[in-house]
Amino acid sequence: MPIPKPNLYPPFNIVRLSHVDYTVTDLAKSRAFYADLLGLQVTAEDGEAVYLRAMEERGHHSVVLRQGKEPSVGALSLKLYCEEDLDRAKDYFEERQLPAEWVERPYQGRTLRARDNFGTPLELYFRMDRLPPIHQKYALYHGVKPLRIDHFNCFSPDVDASVEFYSAMGFRVTEYTEDDESKRLWAAWLHRKGGVHDMAFTNGKGPRLHHAAFWVPTPLNIIDLLDLMSTTGYLANIERGPGRHGISNAFFLYLRDPDGHRIEIYCSDYQTVDPDLEPIKWDLKDPQRQTLWGAPAPRSWFEEGSLFLDTEVQEPLLKAQPIIAP
Repeated sequence: MPIPKPNLYPPFNIVRLSHVDYTVTDLAKSRAFYADLLGLQVTAEDGEAVYLRAMEERGHHSVVLRQGKEPSVGALSLKLYCEEDLDRAKDYFEERQLPAEWVERPYQGRTLRARDNFGTPLELYFRMDRLPPIHQKYALYHGVKPLRIDHFNCFSPDVDASVEFYSAMGFRVTEYTEDDESKRLWAAWLHRKGGVHDMAFTNGKGPRLHHAAFWVPTPLNIIDLLDLMSTTGYLANIERGPGRHGISNAFFLYLRDPDGHRIEIYCSDYQTVDPDLEPIKWDLKDPQRQTLWGAPAPRSWFEEGSLFLDTEVQEPLLKAQPIIAP
């Protein structure tokens, strides 16, 4: 199916992705993973939640960890351009008979909780508490030295429908994988901020969160993290990599946190700000699309993901499958 034309004048203006809200079963273990191992900075905490940000981020948080009985994802959050865009967004979702309601969130202004066409919980806001810059406080850098949250990747039961929905909100496709037989999308990468993606969709049971990704300065930071994980009891948390994707050109590493939530550590993609940039097409049977070099992805990478809170999962329409490691 053809890629939708980009909507350069969407009904409301999404600036970028903002943060992910995880439910975790042991708050202390998760805090140790994200703060002590990865190197995110704790900005607030109590007995029920921990808020963290990366080194370049001025917003209060890009990760929220909440204590709960079962691991899940509460919401994926997006920052809007202005306060008025919040009202436009509410009208937009309601016109499409999709849930949209105002909710209270700590450290944020007005926040709209909505769901996309498959039920993925989204939270949209304009104002978040701003914190002093710490990107030049080099004594704070540790772990993998994460600079900023970069993107989300979600399993979708119908990638064509997901791409159509997000394209209408102003997301632009940068790269995509097409199944040659059905001519349907198996995966697609879409952006708002001028990188390869803020949001990506992979064919599979969904909606589920495949991973959230953090940008780091260099591939050497990833190598340092691997050395650290292998000698501090986290060797089993390494799922895939290091390697380089064909799609996005990213140097990558995939980890699983104590509850199985998948985190990608990521660098080396490219600029996509031109509004007339043509998407790059990949064939599903091309092994270099997922791994330009490095070991093939394991079966867990294609099949396992984090459930969204109170969200029904559907079987995928497309049954095609890329190469899986034995």
